[in-house]
Amino acid sequence: MYVVTGAGPVGWTVAEQLAAQGHDVRVLTRSGSGPEHPLIQRMRVDASKAAQLADAVTGAEAVFHCIHGSKYRAVDWAAELPQAERVVMDAAAAAGAVVVFPESLYSYSEPDRIMTEAGPRGATGGKRGVRTELLKARAAHAANAVSMVAGDFFGPRVLMAHAGERVVPLVLGGKTVQVLGSADQPHSFTYVPDLAAAMIAAAQKPELWNRVLHAPTGPAMTQRELAGAYAMAAGVRNPKVTAVPGWVMRLAGVFSTDMRELVEMLYQFERPFVMDSIESQRLLGLEPTPLQEAAAATVAWWQGRVASRD
Repeated sequence: MYVVTGAGPVGWTVAEQLAAQGHDVRVLTRSGSGPEHPLIQRMRVDASKAAQLADAVTGAEAVFHCIHGSKYRAVDWAAELPQAERVVMDAAAAAGAVVVFPESLYSYSEPDRIMTEAGPRGATGGKRGVRTELLKARAAHAANAVSMVAGDFFGPRVLMAHAGERVVPLVLGGKTVQVLGSADQPHSFTYVPDLAAAMIAAAQKPELWNRVLHAPTGPAMTQRELAGAYAMAAGVRNPKVTAVPGWVMRLAGVFSTDMRELVEMLYQFERPFVMDSIESQRLLGLEPTPLQEAAAATVAWWQGRVASRD
């Protein structure tokens, strides 16, 4: 039996893939949400509460912890995430389960180079520093754990993301797409089903536990190229793509806390921001989904979402 905390795009996809493989799955959310499947048990559980979580993970082989901070702010991450992860790792250790975390590229301290599994991961300050400390805490804990690093998400159910609602519905509607930083710098985007598959594969390979791996991720592409891939998949014309210059965002950040949080990560979109996953692909026995196929599945999901609203 496997446990998934959270029913966002990653947790949902992990649960669906596990069930499709014939595994029993418990999806834990405060609301009791999650995919519907005969092998999926949706449970109302607050994963930050030790007593609730201990009962829910009893008998689990692995826990896929797919819950992030309530707000995209460093202060909230620092206040919430370390404690939440500690509760999950404590429960997993007691149950003899491995914990698999989806992880970002934020902690990489040399992001101007191609980022590999070898690191270095020592970024400090803000949200980047929080991610670095989380990795350290996982390594120091008694629980077995895997951190599966991914680039910016795209794919079905991915809403609040640079490659989600800021791009796809605009492409489908024939509107101008406005991106952050630059439309023409190479950037690594990870297809969420590939991340989910990698997390599951790592959980099932004890020889890969207690390390940082990279989810299978295709060649880096520009934000303009990704928008074009969506357009091709949808059979519509390529959209006009413009960029909000960094100086505009930095000026707005003087007056807006939320904008300052975005500005902190602007380096990812003003310069090349590229990860390499070849070594992890070899270890996991997986390859990234071809862009044409991934873009088509993403567009189909968005089209279905729009149709269900009509």
